[in-house]
Amino acid sequence: MTIPLRSTTILIAALGGEGGGVMSEWLMSAARRCDFPAQATSIPGVAQRTGATTYYLEIFPAPRSALGGREPVMALTPSPGNVDLMVASELIEAGRAMQNGFVNPERTTLVASTHRIYATFEKMQMGDGRFDSGRVLEAARQLARKTVLFDMRNAAQNTGTVINAVLFGAMAGSGALPLPRDACEAAIHERGRGAEASLRGFAAGFELASAMTAPGPEAAAARKPRTAQEYVDLGVARLRDYQGDTYAQLYLTRLKTLHADPSLLAEVARHLAVWMSYEDIIRVADLKTRGSRFERVRREVGAREGEPVIVIDYLKPGLEEFASILPPALGRRLVTWARKRGKLDAYNVGLHVHTSGVFGFLLVRALAWLRPWRPYSYRFREEQARIERWLAAIREAIPRSSELAMEIAACARLVKGYGDTHRRGLANFTAILDALVENPATADPAAQAAAIRRGREAALADPEGKALQQDLGRPVVWLSKAS
Repeated sequence: MTIPLRSTTILIAALGGEGGGVMSEWLMSAARRCDFPAQATSIPGVAQRTGATTYYLEIFPAPRSALGGREPVMALTPSPGNVDLMVASELIEAGRAMQNGFVNPERTTLVASTHRIYATFEKMQMGDGRFDSGRVLEAARQLARKTVLFDMRNAAQNTGTVINAVLFGAMAGSGALPLPRDACEAAIHERGRGAEASLRGFAAGFELASAMTAPGPEAAAARKPRTAQEYVDLGVARLRDYQGDTYAQLYLTRLKTLHADPSLLAEVARHLAVWMSYEDIIRVADLKTRGSRFERVRREVGAREGEPVIVIDYLKPGLEEFASILPPALGRRLVTWARKRGKLDAYNVGLHVHTSGVFGFLLVRALAWLRPWRPYSYRFREEQARIERWLAAIREAIPRSSELAMEIAACARLVKGYGDTHRRGLANFTAILDALVENPATADPAAQAAAIRRGREAALADPEGKALQQDLGRPVVWLSKAS
């Protein structure tokens, strides 16, 4: 046989808990079954979703019997431009690999899942800090020799396994792996535990990858913007789930009063649905005690039927959360008292609740049963007042300028998070409404829109509000989220 000139190089980027180490072992086992020389190394990632653990493998695609006693020399770490198969368990990890030069248009097959698990840096931003998935997909098409891109997390859930099995199948099905399918499946069998589910995931990944020579429908869907009606439909479903049909009808009524063009309607519909479904302890308790959540946890940990799974939730409610569900007069009085004394965060108590147990479940579920009370609570009253003020400003701006109305609508991006993050965002939002929307320094709609945009961008770039203070020429006062 003709002896290859070099090894096949494989670089895997997998997040914690996704079985990257197991996938590396499967590859090594399959290579041994083929009597191929192989070597694997790994570099641990870090916590809090700031980077993946990487696994680097080299497989020499020739049996030792054909090498005459010689052994190929293999590297311990990958080098840019010299990776044959780049594998990423999440889309932005694929983006990191491309940014670091590990994806080469003349050499590299890129196998990656298109789902997202947001990085810490994305969550820290005051506005929408998510990276643009469409740009990553477009870069993949340009920078890789061949791409296999689909939602592998969804495929794993559909087959009752974890994502590493689907990734392994996609690698084998891509044609870039110098290992036959039967050797890969035998490697999965070898580990024994959970092999049946892993083989289902492997088969799903293999078949999907085999059929793909270019980005699939998921990529096209990611690039196609949603219409205003799609945003409205999503908003109705979200709010019906949040507070029922009457609340969803209020959402539609508010949108109908705008008489806006489709682009503005889409922007308002998106932000309004999120704002109206603000997260409070009632919502958190509801989501944590749903049957679908426990089913998802079981799938993610690979629990078999009848196998116990213990779920412990860490909760840290404080004075603000307690005040938010009180009657308006009482809640306002309590928050005012705490704010004057600097005690808004003084009484936060950390709780570890076994929600998979009867007592813990009923304890948390009791909070979810307060949903009918929410419209009579302090937080609900305050949030609705802020929403109406924002909508009134948009309605007033529409006849003057669509651009101005769009800039005011986008200011809702500032209201997000909880605790200090929410207070800062709300303070910046209120400052912009006070100074630039309701009391502008100019009557020119274009100039006013530009001023609002600058103020919003300053607030998003600097969570502390210093940049916005300079822009406005006045201090930004932090408020409590229920003030």
